[in-house]
Amino acid sequence: MKISNIAAPFRKTAFLAASAAALTAVTASADEHTLTIGMSFQELNNEYFVTMQEALESAAESMGAEVITTDARHDVSKQVSDVEDMIQRGIDILLLNPADSVGVETAVLAAKEAGVTTVAIDAQANGPVDGFVGSKNYDAGYKACEYLAQQLDGEGQVALLDGIPVVPILQRIDGCTAALDEHEGIEIVTTQNGRQERTHAMTVTENIIQANPELDGLFSVNDIGSLGALIAIEASGQDIKLVSVDGHPEAVAEIQKADSPFIATSAQYPADMVRVGLGLAMAKYWGAETAPAEIPIDVELIDREKAADFSW
Repeated sequence: MKISNIAAPFRKTAFLAASAAALTAVTASADEHTLTIGMSFQELNNEYFVTMQEALESAAESMGAEVITTDARHDVSKQVSDVEDMIQRGIDILLLNPADSVGVETAVLAAKEAGVTTVAIDAQANGPVDGFVGSKNYDAGYKACEYLAQQLDGEGQVALLDGIPVVPILQRIDGCTAALDEHEGIEIVTTQNGRQERTHAMTVTENIIQANPELDGLFSVNDIGSLGALIAIEASGQDIKLVSVDGHPEAVAEIQKADSPFIATSAQYPADMVRVGLGLAMAKYWGAETAPAEIPIDVELIDREKAADFSW
């Protein structure tokens, strides 16, 4: 069940009421049971996810809940093991940020069997999750690449840096491709996996530039990968415009530089995402029947003009 534009006001009101009821229930039962929230991250070596972690810990502290967090380091086998360990430690709620949407299903099934309320955050997870909160990732890819196409005056060669096999990354690529396909003068010359890692993305970009000496633009599915790609672009001395997704502070600082190849990023709101995700999980945990199954979070294109005033 997705929130449609028409039904959004009603569903939002119902969800807020359910969340309020859930928080009231937590307060009322605080003496009987300390709520334990587990969150499994795909990685914590990224300020985007650290921002989520800090927001979660702040929200949990405000309502007297305990928090357990783990770092899968992009290893889905470790993530499954981490979740199983949290279940053994008696978590009531699991917020799951998948390292692999398909591979993490084992963990989702284990949580379901243990009666743990599970909400996927940022990336969807296979299996019987109770809800999902994530950015409008198709829009993120579309906005970034539409802006890139405009800055190229609708002509030129563009390469795409892909990432890990989770739904949001696929959606960003789909959105970007759709935007570029609207411009007959734009050619997508290659799509390669930058792994969303700075060093790997730099190496991949070096190879792309060498193989495509007329390259005009590059889209990366995340800002950390873009920062690696940026090193390769600057070293090449070529005029290659770069766009991305996330709103990472380093990327935003780079975009502010008047001569930087990095021209825009579709910004997400990680703190809001995890707060909404926790609210949805609480509502589901306490049995709210009107709480939605999925809540999409808007993204915003941050270009040079907007970068000075943007932060997570």
